[in-house]
Amino acid sequence: MITHKNIIRFPVKYFPALASGLFLTLSFPDTGISWLIFISLMPLLISIHSMTGKEAFYAGFITGVFHFLTLLYWIVPTIAVYGGLNQILSISVLLLLSFYLSLYPALFALILKKLGFKDFCRKKTILTSLTRTGRITLSFLPILAACLWSGLEFIRTYALTGFGWGILGYSQYNNLVFIQLADLTGVYGISFLIVLINCTFALLWINFKQKVKTLYMIPVICTIVLTAGCCIYGGIRIQSIGNQITEAEKTKTAIIQGNIKQNLKWSAEFKQNTIEKYIQLTKSQTTHKPDLVVWPETALPFYYRFDRRLSAHVDSCIKLSKTDFLIGSPAFEHDRKDIRYYNRAYMLDRTANITGTYDKHHLVPFGEYVPFGNYLTFLGKLTAQAGNFSPGRQPFMPLEFNSHHLTAKGKTGVLICFEILFPAIASKFVKNGAHILTTITNDAWFGYSSAAMQHFSIAVFRAVENRRTVIRAANTGVSGFIDPVGTVIKATPLFTDIAITHNVPVLTGISFYTKYGDLFAISSILAICIVFMLKRFCKKTRRK
Repeated sequence: MITHKNIIRFPVKYFPALASGLFLTLSFPDTGISWLIFISLMPLLISIHSMTGKEAFYAGFITGVFHFLTLLYWIVPTIAVYGGLNQILSISVLLLLSFYLSLYPALFALILKKLGFKDFCRKKTILTSLTRTGRITLSFLPILAACLWSGLEFIRTYALTGFGWGILGYSQYNNLVFIQLADLTGVYGISFLIVLINCTFALLWINFKQKVKTLYMIPVICTIVLTAGCCIYGGIRIQSIGNQITEAEKTKTAIIQGNIKQNLKWSAEFKQNTIEKYIQLTKSQTTHKPDLVVWPETALPFYYRFDRRLSAHVDSCIKLSKTDFLIGSPAFEHDRKDIRYYNRAYMLDRTANITGTYDKHHLVPFGEYVPFGNYLTFLGKLTAQAGNFSPGRQPFMPLEFNSHHLTAKGKTGVLICFEILFPAIASKFVKNGAHILTTITNDAWFGYSSAAMQHFSIAVFRAVENRRTVIRAANTGVSGFIDPVGTVIKATPLFTDIAITHNVPVLTGISFYTKYGDLFAISSILAICIVFMLKRFCKKTRRK
Protein backbone atom coordinates (compact mmCIF):
# COMPACT_ATOMS: atom_id res chain seq x y z
CA MET A 1 0.00 0.00 0.00
CA ILE A 2 1.39 3.39 -1.02
CA THR A 3 1.53 5.80 1.93
CA HIS A 4 2.99 9.23 2.57
CA LYS A 5 5.85 7.65 4.54
CA ASN A 6 6.64 5.20 1.73
CA ILE A 7 6.81 8.04 -0.79
CA ILE A 8 9.34 9.86 1.41
CA ARG A 9 11.29 6.70 2.28
CA PHE A 10 11.79 5.64 -1.36
CA PRO A 11 14.13 8.47 -2.48
CA VAL A 12 15.98 8.31 0.85
CA LYS A 13 16.57 4.56 0.54
CA TYR A 14 17.77 4.75 -3.05
CA PHE A 15 19.69 8.02 -2.88
CA PRO A 16 23.02 6.16 -2.38
CA ALA A 17 22.30 4.26 -5.60
CA LEU A 18 21.84 7.56 -7.43
CA ALA A 19 25.11 8.82 -5.93
CA SER A 20 26.96 5.74 -7.18
CA GLY A 21 25.58 6.30 -10.68
CA LEU A 22 26.77 9.91 -10.67
CA PHE A 23 30.22 9.01 -9.29
CA LEU A 24 30.65 6.33 -11.97
CA THR A 25 29.98 8.82 -14.76
CA LEU A 26 32.27 11.45 -13.26
CA SER A 27 35.09 8.89 -13.33
CA PHE A 28 35.11 8.76 -17.14
CA PRO A 29 36.55 11.32 -19.59
CA ASP A 30 36.40 14.31 -19.80
CA THR A 31 36.01 15.10 -16.10
CA GLY A 32 39.60 14.59 -14.97
CA ILE A 33 38.57 12.86 -11.72
CA SER A 34 39.19 9.25 -12.68
CA TRP A 35 40.28 8.43 -9.09
CA LEU A 36 36.62 8.70 -8.09
CA ILE A 37 36.03 5.23 -9.60
CA PHE A 38 37.71 3.63 -6.55
CA ILE A 39 34.91 4.79 -4.24
CA SER A 40 32.07 5.15 -6.76
CA LEU A 41 30.35 1.87 -5.87
CA MET A 42 30.65 2.36 -2.11
CA PRO A 43 27.27 4.10 -1.64
CA LEU A 44 25.50 1.31 -3.53
CA LEU A 45 27.31 -1.47 -1.68
CA ILE A 46 26.76 0.09 1.74
CA SER A 47 23.06 0.64 1.05
CA ILE A 48 22.30 -2.89 -0.21
CA HIS A 49 23.85 -4.36 2.95
CA SER A 50 20.58 -3.73 4.80
CA MET A 51 18.24 -4.41 1.85
CA THR A 52 16.37 -7.46 0.71
CA GLY A 53 17.37 -9.15 -2.55
CA LYS A 54 14.51 -7.42 -4.38
CA GLU A 55 15.47 -4.00 -3.03
CA ALA A 56 19.12 -4.62 -3.91
CA PHE A 57 18.08 -5.39 -7.49
CA TYR A 58 16.19 -2.08 -7.66
CA ALA A 59 19.15 -0.21 -6.18
CA GLY A 60 21.56 -1.69 -8.74
CA PHE A 61 19.12 -0.86 -11.51
CA ILE A 62 18.81 2.76 -10.34
CA THR A 63 22.60 3.08 -10.21
CA GLY A 64 22.82 1.76 -13.75
CA VAL A 65 20.06 3.96 -15.14
CA PHE A 66 21.50 7.15 -13.66
CA HIS A 67 25.03 6.20 -14.75
CA PHE A 68 24.21 5.28 -18.34
CA LEU A 69 21.79 8.16 -18.86
CA THR A 70 24.50 10.63 -17.88
CA LEU A 71 27.33 8.76 -19.64
CA LEU A 72 25.51 8.18 -22.94
CA TYR A 73 23.56 11.45 -23.10
CA TRP A 74 25.21 12.19 -26.47
CA ILE A 75 23.02 9.54 -28.11
CA VAL A 76 20.06 11.95 -28.11
CA PRO A 77 21.61 14.72 -30.26
CA THR A 78 23.35 12.13 -32.44
CA ILE A 79 20.20 10.34 -33.55
CA ALA A 80 18.04 13.47 -33.49
CA VAL A 81 20.35 15.35 -35.87
CA TYR A 82 21.63 12.50 -38.06
CA GLY A 83 18.92 9.91 -37.64
CA GLY A 84 16.04 12.24 -38.30
CA LEU A 85 14.10 11.23 -35.16
CA ASN A 86 12.26 13.80 -33.07
CA GLN A 87 13.40 14.58 -29.53
CA ILE A 88 10.83 12.32 -27.86
CA LEU A 89 11.86 9.27 -29.89
CA SER A 90 15.54 10.12 -29.43
CA ILE A 91 15.14 10.27 -25.66
CA SER A 92 13.17 7.01 -25.79
CA VAL A 93 16.08 5.28 -27.53
CA LEU A 94 18.49 6.50 -24.83
CA LEU A 95 16.11 5.32 -22.11
CA LEU A 96 15.69 1.85 -23.65
CA LEU A 97 19.45 1.37 -24.04
CA SER A 98 20.08 2.62 -20.50
CA PHE A 99 17.42 0.28 -19.08
CA TYR A 100 19.02 -2.68 -20.83
CA LEU A 101 22.54 -1.81 -19.66
CA SER A 102 21.23 -1.20 -16.13
CA LEU A 103 20.21 -4.84 -15.84
CA TYR A 104 23.88 -5.72 -15.38
CA PRO A 105 24.51 -3.67 -12.18
CA ALA A 106 21.05 -4.78 -11.01
CA LEU A 107 22.03 -8.44 -11.41
CA PHE A 108 25.34 -7.66 -9.71
CA ALA A 109 23.56 -6.30 -6.62
CA LEU A 110 21.05 -9.17 -6.53
CA ILE A 111 23.64 -11.95 -6.91
CA LEU A 112 25.88 -10.26 -4.34
CA LYS A 113 23.04 -10.56 -1.84
CA LYS A 114 22.63 -14.22 -2.75
CA LEU A 115 26.33 -14.73 -2.04
CA GLY A 116 25.77 -13.57 1.54
CA PHE A 117 26.79 -9.92 1.58
CA LYS A 118 24.63 -9.16 4.61
CA ASP A 119 25.90 -12.10 6.64
CA PHE A 120 29.49 -11.22 5.79
CA CYS A 121 29.21 -7.97 7.71
CA ARG A 122 27.99 -9.64 10.90
CA LYS A 123 30.78 -10.78 13.18
CA LYS A 124 28.62 -13.15 15.17
CA THR A 125 27.30 -14.94 12.10
CA ILE A 126 30.78 -15.34 10.67
CA LEU A 127 32.31 -16.71 13.86
CA THR A 128 29.56 -19.01 15.07
CA SER A 129 27.01 -19.95 12.43
CA LEU A 130 28.91 -20.89 9.30
CA THR A 131 30.54 -24.09 8.23
CA ARG A 132 34.20 -24.08 7.29
CA THR A 133 33.34 -23.99 3.60
CA GLY A 134 30.93 -21.17 4.25
CA ARG A 135 33.60 -19.15 6.06
CA ILE A 136 36.03 -19.56 3.18
CA THR A 137 33.40 -18.47 0.69
CA LEU A 138 32.46 -15.34 2.65
CA SER A 139 36.07 -14.50 3.51
CA PHE A 140 36.66 -13.93 -0.18
CA LEU A 141 33.35 -12.23 -0.89
CA PRO A 142 35.01 -9.01 -2.17
CA ILE A 143 36.97 -11.13 -4.65
CA LEU A 144 33.77 -12.89 -5.69
CA ALA A 145 32.06 -9.51 -6.08
CA ALA A 146 34.90 -8.39 -8.33
CA CYS A 147 34.66 -11.64 -10.34
CA LEU A 148 30.93 -11.12 -10.69
CA TRP A 149 31.24 -7.56 -12.01
CA SER A 150 34.04 -8.33 -14.47
CA GLY A 151 32.19 -11.43 -15.69
CA LEU A 152 29.04 -9.39 -16.31
CA GLU A 153 31.08 -6.79 -18.20
CA PHE A 154 32.47 -9.53 -20.43
CA ILE A 155 28.95 -10.80 -21.15
CA ARG A 156 27.76 -7.25 -21.90
CA THR A 157 30.60 -6.74 -24.37
CA TYR A 158 29.41 -9.57 -26.61
CA ALA A 159 25.77 -10.37 -25.73
CA LEU A 160 23.01 -9.20 -28.11
CA THR A 161 25.49 -7.73 -30.64
CA GLY A 162 27.54 -6.35 -27.73
CA PHE A 163 28.07 -2.91 -26.22
CA GLY A 164 31.24 -2.58 -24.15
CA TRP A 165 31.05 1.19 -23.69
CA GLY A 166 31.48 2.31 -20.06
CA ILE A 167 33.44 -0.69 -18.76
CA LEU A 168 34.94 0.48 -15.46
CA GLY A 169 38.53 -0.21 -16.47
CA TYR A 170 38.36 2.33 -19.32
CA SER A 171 38.15 5.15 -16.76
CA GLN A 172 41.82 4.50 -15.88
CA TYR A 173 43.25 4.93 -19.40
CA ASN A 174 45.72 7.57 -18.17
CA ASN A 175 46.75 5.61 -15.04
CA LEU A 176 49.59 3.81 -16.81
CA VAL A 177 51.01 1.88 -13.85
CA PHE A 178 47.60 0.52 -12.90
CA ILE A 179 46.52 -0.62 -16.38
CA GLN A 180 49.60 -2.64 -17.38
CA LEU A 181 47.86 -5.72 -15.94
CA ALA A 182 45.66 -5.63 -19.05
CA ASP A 183 48.28 -7.57 -21.02
CA LEU A 184 47.35 -10.53 -18.79
CA THR A 185 43.67 -10.03 -18.02
CA GLY A 186 42.38 -7.55 -20.56
CA VAL A 187 40.41 -4.52 -19.42
CA TYR A 188 38.25 -6.81 -17.27
CA GLY A 189 41.14 -7.32 -14.84
CA ILE A 190 41.27 -3.57 -14.23
CA SER A 191 37.52 -3.56 -13.53
CA PHE A 192 38.10 -6.50 -11.17
CA LEU A 193 40.54 -4.49 -9.03
CA ILE A 194 38.31 -1.42 -9.06
CA VAL A 195 35.34 -3.39 -7.71
CA LEU A 196 37.58 -5.24 -5.22
CA ILE A 197 38.77 -1.92 -3.76
CA ASN A 198 35.23 -0.52 -3.65
CA CYS A 199 33.87 -3.60 -1.90
CA THR A 200 36.67 -3.65 0.69
CA PHE A 201 36.17 0.04 1.48
CA ALA A 202 32.43 -0.58 1.83
CA LEU A 203 33.00 -3.46 4.26
CA LEU A 204 35.41 -1.38 6.34
CA TRP A 205 32.82 1.37 6.56
CA ILE A 206 30.04 -1.05 7.55
CA ASN A 207 32.22 -2.68 10.23
CA PHE A 208 33.16 0.76 11.57
CA LYS A 209 29.49 1.81 11.81
CA GLN A 210 28.58 -1.47 13.52
CA LYS A 211 31.53 -1.02 15.91
CA VAL A 212 32.98 -4.46 15.17
CA LYS A 213 36.18 -4.58 17.23
CA THR A 214 37.71 -7.63 15.54
CA LEU A 215 38.15 -6.84 11.87
CA TYR A 216 37.84 -9.70 9.43
CA MET A 217 41.25 -9.23 7.81
CA ILE A 218 41.30 -11.65 4.87
CA PRO A 219 39.50 -9.32 2.40
CA VAL A 220 41.65 -6.35 3.44
CA ILE A 221 44.88 -8.32 3.07
CA CYS A 222 43.80 -9.71 -0.31
CA THR A 223 42.95 -6.24 -1.59
CA ILE A 224 46.24 -4.75 -0.43
CA VAL A 225 48.29 -7.62 -1.86
CA LEU A 226 46.51 -7.69 -5.22
CA THR A 227 46.55 -3.90 -5.67
CA ALA A 228 50.19 -3.63 -4.66
CA GLY A 229 51.04 -6.56 -6.94
CA CYS A 230 49.26 -4.83 -9.83
CA CYS A 231 51.24 -1.62 -9.30
CA ILE A 232 54.57 -3.45 -8.95
CA TYR A 233 53.82 -5.45 -12.10
CA GLY A 234 52.86 -2.22 -13.86
CA GLY A 235 56.13 -0.53 -12.97
CA ILE A 236 58.16 -3.53 -14.15
CA ARG A 237 56.25 -3.82 -17.43
CA ILE A 238 56.51 -0.11 -18.21
CA GLN A 239 60.28 -0.34 -17.91
CA SER A 240 60.47 -3.64 -19.84
CA ILE A 241 58.22 -2.55 -22.71
CA GLY A 242 59.89 0.86 -22.72
CA ASN A 243 63.24 -0.81 -23.36
CA GLN A 244 61.68 -2.83 -26.19
CA ILE A 245 60.25 0.36 -27.69
CA THR A 246 63.66 2.03 -27.59
CA GLU A 247 65.32 -0.88 -29.38
CA ALA A 248 62.45 -1.62 -31.81
CA GLU A 249 62.34 -0.70 -35.47
CA LYS A 250 60.24 2.36 -36.24
CA THR A 251 57.90 3.13 -39.09
CA LYS A 252 56.82 6.65 -39.96
CA THR A 253 53.06 7.17 -40.21
CA ALA A 254 50.96 10.21 -41.10
CA ILE A 255 47.38 10.75 -39.90
CA ILE A 256 45.09 13.03 -41.89
CA GLN A 257 42.18 14.57 -39.96
CA GLY A 258 39.93 16.11 -42.59
CA ASN A 259 37.35 17.59 -40.20
CA ILE A 260 34.42 17.15 -42.57
CA LYS A 261 31.08 18.13 -41.06
CA GLN A 262 28.59 15.27 -41.02
CA ASN A 263 25.81 17.25 -42.68
CA LEU A 264 28.15 17.98 -45.61
CA LYS A 265 29.95 14.64 -45.78
CA TRP A 266 27.60 12.97 -48.27
CA SER A 267 26.56 16.15 -50.09
CA ALA A 268 27.11 15.74 -53.85
CA GLU A 269 28.24 19.37 -54.13
CA PHE A 270 30.84 18.99 -51.39
CA LYS A 271 32.52 15.75 -52.58
CA GLN A 272 35.18 17.55 -54.62
CA ASN A 273 35.95 19.90 -51.71
CA THR A 274 36.31 16.93 -49.36
CA ILE A 275 38.86 15.25 -51.63
CA GLU A 276 40.76 18.52 -52.09
CA LYS A 277 40.99 19.04 -48.34
CA TYR A 278 42.43 15.56 -47.77
CA ILE A 279 44.89 15.99 -50.63
CA GLN A 280 46.16 19.35 -49.37
CA LEU A 281 46.58 18.04 -45.81
CA THR A 282 48.44 15.02 -47.19
CA LYS A 283 50.79 17.22 -49.22
CA SER A 284 51.72 19.08 -46.03
CA GLN A 285 53.21 15.83 -44.69
CA THR A 286 55.12 14.67 -47.77
CA THR A 287 58.30 16.43 -46.62
CA HIS A 288 58.35 13.98 -43.66
CA LYS A 289 58.36 11.05 -46.14
CA PRO A 290 55.93 8.81 -44.23
CA ASP A 291 55.79 5.07 -44.90
CA LEU A 292 52.01 5.06 -44.52
CA VAL A 293 49.34 7.74 -44.77
CA VAL A 294 46.05 7.03 -42.98
CA TRP A 295 42.75 8.67 -43.90
CA PRO A 296 39.71 8.12 -41.62
CA GLU A 297 36.64 5.89 -41.93
CA THR A 298 34.63 6.65 -45.12
CA ALA A 299 37.00 9.55 -45.86
CA LEU A 300 36.01 9.08 -49.51
CA PRO A 301 32.34 10.09 -49.85
CA PHE A 302 31.91 7.93 -52.95
CA TYR A 303 32.50 4.36 -54.13
CA TYR A 304 36.22 4.16 -54.78
CA ARG A 305 37.10 2.85 -58.26
CA PHE A 306 33.42 3.06 -59.26
CA ASP A 307 33.37 6.85 -59.53
CA ARG A 308 36.26 7.09 -61.99
CA ARG A 309 36.73 10.87 -61.98
CA LEU A 310 37.04 11.26 -58.20
CA SER A 311 39.00 8.00 -57.89
CA ALA A 312 41.55 9.27 -60.43
CA HIS A 313 41.95 12.44 -58.39
CA VAL A 314 42.79 10.38 -55.30
CA ASP A 315 45.11 8.12 -57.27
CA SER A 316 47.10 11.08 -58.55
CA CYS A 317 47.63 12.26 -54.98
CA ILE A 318 48.92 8.80 -53.99
CA LYS A 319 51.32 8.63 -56.93
CA LEU A 320 52.71 12.11 -56.21
CA SER A 321 53.16 11.25 -52.53
CA LYS A 322 55.10 8.07 -53.41
CA THR A 323 53.98 6.19 -50.36
CA ASP A 324 51.32 3.71 -49.24
CA PHE A 325 47.83 4.82 -48.18
CA LEU A 326 45.15 3.35 -45.92
CA ILE A 327 41.82 4.93 -46.85
CA GLY A 328 38.27 4.38 -45.63
CA SER A 329 35.51 4.24 -48.24
CA PRO A 330 32.07 2.69 -48.78
CA ALA A 331 32.08 -0.24 -51.18
CA PHE A 332 29.64 -2.62 -52.80
CA GLU A 333 29.62 -6.04 -54.42
CA HIS A 334 26.83 -7.57 -56.43
CA ASP A 335 25.91 -11.01 -57.67
CA ARG A 336 22.85 -12.45 -59.35
CA LYS A 337 20.77 -12.29 -56.18
CA ASP A 338 21.50 -8.96 -54.51
CA ILE A 339 23.90 -6.09 -53.85
CA ARG A 340 25.93 -5.96 -50.62
CA TYR A 341 27.34 -2.72 -49.23
CA TYR A 342 30.45 -2.62 -47.04
CA ASN A 343 32.26 -0.18 -44.80
CA ARG A 344 35.71 -0.80 -46.24
CA ALA A 345 39.36 0.12 -45.72
CA TYR A 346 41.62 0.06 -48.80
CA MET A 347 45.39 -0.43 -48.63
CA LEU A 348 47.00 1.15 -51.71
CA ASP A 349 50.65 1.12 -52.71
CA ARG A 350 52.57 4.11 -54.10
CA THR A 351 51.30 3.40 -57.63
CA ALA A 352 47.67 3.44 -56.38
CA ASN A 353 47.22 -0.32 -56.79
CA ILE A 354 44.95 -1.99 -54.26
CA THR A 355 47.10 -4.41 -52.23
CA GLY A 356 44.47 -5.36 -49.66
CA THR A 357 41.05 -4.54 -48.24
CA TYR A 358 39.24 -5.02 -44.96
CA ASP A 359 35.47 -4.83 -44.54
CA LYS A 360 34.07 -3.91 -41.15
CA HIS A 361 32.81 -7.02 -39.36
CA HIS A 362 31.10 -5.68 -36.26
CA LEU A 363 28.54 -3.12 -37.41
CA VAL A 364 26.75 -0.56 -35.26
CA PRO A 365 23.24 -1.91 -34.54
CA PHE A 366 20.48 0.40 -35.78
CA GLY A 367 23.22 2.68 -37.17
CA GLU A 368 24.75 0.59 -39.95
CA TYR A 369 22.18 -2.20 -39.99
CA VAL A 370 18.92 -3.23 -38.30
CA PRO A 371 19.24 -6.35 -36.09
CA PHE A 372 16.54 -8.93 -36.78
CA GLY A 373 15.63 -6.82 -39.78
CA ASN A 374 12.80 -9.13 -40.84
CA TYR A 375 11.02 -8.46 -37.54
CA LEU A 376 12.12 -4.95 -36.54
CA THR A 377 11.72 -3.11 -39.83
CA PHE A 378 9.42 -0.59 -38.13
CA LEU A 379 12.43 0.75 -36.19
CA GLY A 380 14.31 1.70 -39.33
CA LYS A 381 17.84 3.08 -38.98
CA LEU A 382 18.68 5.61 -36.30
CA THR A 383 21.57 7.21 -38.20
CA ALA A 384 20.35 7.36 -41.76
CA GLN A 385 23.60 8.85 -43.12
CA ALA A 386 25.72 5.90 -41.89
CA GLY A 387 24.65 3.53 -44.67
CA ASN A 388 23.04 0.11 -44.83
CA PHE A 389 26.02 -2.23 -44.64
CA SER A 390 26.66 -5.95 -44.57
CA PRO A 391 29.31 -7.39 -42.23
CA GLY A 392 32.67 -8.32 -43.72
CA ARG A 393 33.24 -11.98 -44.48
CA GLN A 394 37.03 -12.23 -44.77
CA PRO A 395 39.21 -13.31 -41.79
CA PHE A 396 40.97 -10.78 -39.57
CA MET A 397 44.15 -10.63 -41.64
CA PRO A 398 46.42 -7.58 -41.34
CA LEU A 399 47.07 -5.40 -44.39
CA GLU A 400 50.66 -5.05 -45.63
CA PHE A 401 52.46 -1.84 -46.57
CA ASN A 402 56.01 -1.04 -47.67
CA SER A 403 58.26 0.78 -45.25
CA HIS A 404 61.68 2.33 -45.87
CA HIS A 405 62.53 1.90 -42.18
CA LEU A 406 61.59 -1.77 -41.68
CA THR A 407 63.57 -4.83 -42.72
CA ALA A 408 60.31 -6.48 -43.78
CA LYS A 409 56.88 -5.26 -44.88
CA GLY A 410 54.78 -3.55 -42.25
CA LYS A 411 51.53 -5.23 -41.23
CA THR A 412 48.63 -3.43 -39.61
CA GLY A 413 45.36 -4.72 -38.24
CA VAL A 414 42.51 -2.37 -39.13
CA LEU A 415 39.62 -1.78 -36.73
CA ILE A 416 36.86 0.43 -38.07
CA CYS A 417 35.07 2.70 -35.55
CA PHE A 418 32.86 0.56 -33.27
CA GLU A 419 35.21 -2.43 -33.56
CA ILE A 420 37.71 -0.86 -31.14
CA LEU A 421 35.23 -1.77 -28.36
CA PHE A 422 35.84 -5.49 -28.92
CA PRO A 423 39.18 -6.75 -27.53
CA ALA A 424 38.88 -10.06 -29.40
CA ILE A 425 39.05 -8.34 -32.80
CA ALA A 426 42.33 -6.57 -32.01
CA SER A 427 43.90 -9.73 -30.57
CA LYS A 428 42.92 -11.76 -33.66
CA PHE A 429 44.71 -9.27 -35.90
CA VAL A 430 47.84 -9.45 -33.73
CA LYS A 431 47.78 -13.24 -33.62
CA ASN A 432 47.61 -13.18 -37.43
CA GLY A 433 50.80 -11.13 -37.63
CA ALA A 434 49.87 -7.43 -37.17
CA HIS A 435 52.86 -5.31 -36.08
CA ILE A 436 50.70 -2.26 -35.37
CA LEU A 437 46.98 -1.62 -34.99
CA THR A 438 45.13 1.11 -36.87
CA THR A 439 41.66 2.29 -36.00
CA ILE A 440 39.82 4.60 -38.40
CA THR A 441 36.61 6.31 -37.39
CA ASN A 442 34.29 9.20 -38.13
CA ASP A 443 33.16 10.51 -34.70
CA ALA A 444 31.58 13.60 -36.27
CA TRP A 445 28.33 12.24 -34.84
CA PHE A 446 29.51 13.03 -31.31
CA GLY A 447 29.98 16.78 -31.70
CA TYR A 448 31.85 18.36 -28.79
CA SER A 449 30.45 15.84 -26.30
CA SER A 450 32.57 13.66 -24.02
CA ALA A 451 31.87 10.67 -26.30
CA ALA A 452 34.83 11.51 -28.56
CA MET A 453 37.33 11.28 -25.69
CA GLN A 454 35.61 8.21 -24.24
CA HIS A 455 35.95 6.51 -27.62
CA PHE A 456 39.62 7.48 -27.85
CA SER A 457 40.39 6.20 -24.34
CA ILE A 458 39.22 2.69 -25.28
CA ALA A 459 42.01 2.47 -27.88
CA VAL A 460 44.60 2.82 -25.08
CA PHE A 461 43.61 -0.61 -23.75
CA ARG A 462 43.90 -2.30 -27.13
CA ALA A 463 47.50 -1.02 -27.20
CA VAL A 464 48.33 -2.32 -23.70
CA GLU A 465 46.50 -5.65 -24.07
CA ASN A 466 48.37 -6.58 -27.24
CA ARG A 467 51.58 -4.55 -26.76
CA ARG A 468 51.13 -2.84 -30.09
CA THR A 469 51.22 0.77 -31.22
CA VAL A 470 47.71 2.03 -32.02
CA ILE A 471 47.27 4.63 -34.75
CA ARG A 472 43.90 6.38 -34.64
CA ALA A 473 42.60 8.49 -37.55
CA ALA A 474 39.29 10.23 -36.83
CA ASN A 475 37.46 12.54 -39.21
CA THR A 476 36.89 15.25 -36.60
CA GLY A 477 39.21 13.94 -33.85
CA VAL A 478 40.49 12.74 -31.52
CA SER A 479 43.27 11.35 -33.76
CA GLY A 480 46.63 10.28 -32.41
CA PHE A 481 49.36 7.77 -31.68
CA ILE A 482 49.38 5.44 -28.65
CA ASP A 483 52.49 3.41 -27.85
CA PRO A 484 52.47 -0.22 -26.55
CA VAL A 485 52.68 1.00 -22.93
CA GLY A 486 49.49 3.03 -23.40
CA THR A 487 51.16 6.43 -23.52
CA VAL A 488 49.37 8.91 -25.79
CA ILE A 489 52.33 10.17 -27.84
CA LYS A 490 50.37 12.70 -29.88
CA ALA A 491 46.69 13.64 -29.99
CA THR A 492 44.77 16.18 -32.06
CA PRO A 493 42.12 18.64 -30.92
CA LEU A 494 38.50 18.17 -31.93
CA PHE A 495 37.07 19.73 -35.10
CA THR A 496 40.41 20.90 -36.48
CA ASP A 497 41.86 20.44 -39.97
CA ILE A 498 45.19 18.87 -39.13
CA ALA A 499 47.77 16.30 -40.20
CA ILE A 500 50.40 14.76 -37.92
CA THR A 501 53.32 12.42 -38.55
CA HIS A 502 55.28 10.32 -36.10
CA ASN A 503 57.77 7.46 -35.93
CA VAL A 504 55.96 4.59 -34.17
CA PRO A 505 57.60 1.48 -32.68
CA VAL A 506 56.97 -1.91 -34.24
CA LEU A 507 56.88 -4.73 -31.68
CA THR A 508 56.48 -8.39 -32.61
CA GLY A 509 56.11 -10.17 -29.25
CA ILE A 510 52.81 -11.81 -28.30
CA SER A 511 51.31 -10.94 -24.90
CA PHE A 512 49.58 -13.43 -22.62
CA TYR A 513 46.24 -11.76 -23.33
CA THR A 514 46.74 -11.89 -27.10
CA LYS A 515 47.60 -15.57 -26.91
CA TYR A 516 44.91 -16.75 -24.49
CA GLY A 517 42.21 -14.11 -24.87
CA ASP A 518 39.58 -13.51 -22.20
CA LEU A 519 40.67 -16.40 -19.98
CA PHE A 520 40.43 -14.18 -16.90
CA ALA A 521 36.88 -12.99 -17.60
CA ILE A 522 35.66 -16.50 -18.40
CA SER A 523 37.34 -17.82 -15.23
CA SER A 524 35.53 -15.13 -13.24
CA ILE A 525 32.18 -16.37 -14.51
CA LEU A 526 33.12 -19.98 -13.73
CA ALA A 527 34.23 -18.98 -10.22
CA ILE A 528 30.80 -17.52 -9.46
CA CYS A 529 29.08 -20.64 -10.79
CA ILE A 530 31.31 -22.89 -8.66
CA VAL A 531 30.62 -20.83 -5.51
CA PHE A 532 26.86 -21.14 -6.03
CA MET A 533 27.25 -24.90 -6.44
CA LEU A 534 29.32 -25.10 -3.24
CA LYS A 535 26.82 -23.03 -1.28
CA ARG A 536 23.99 -25.26 -2.42
CA PHE A 537 25.97 -28.38 -1.54
CA CYS A 538 26.84 -27.00 1.93
CA LYS A 539 23.21 -26.11 2.56
CA LYS A 540 22.11 -29.66 1.76
CA THR A 541 24.90 -31.06 3.95
CA ARG A 542 23.87 -28.93 6.94
CA ARG A 543 20.26 -30.04 6.57
CA LYS A 544 21.33 -33.69 6.69
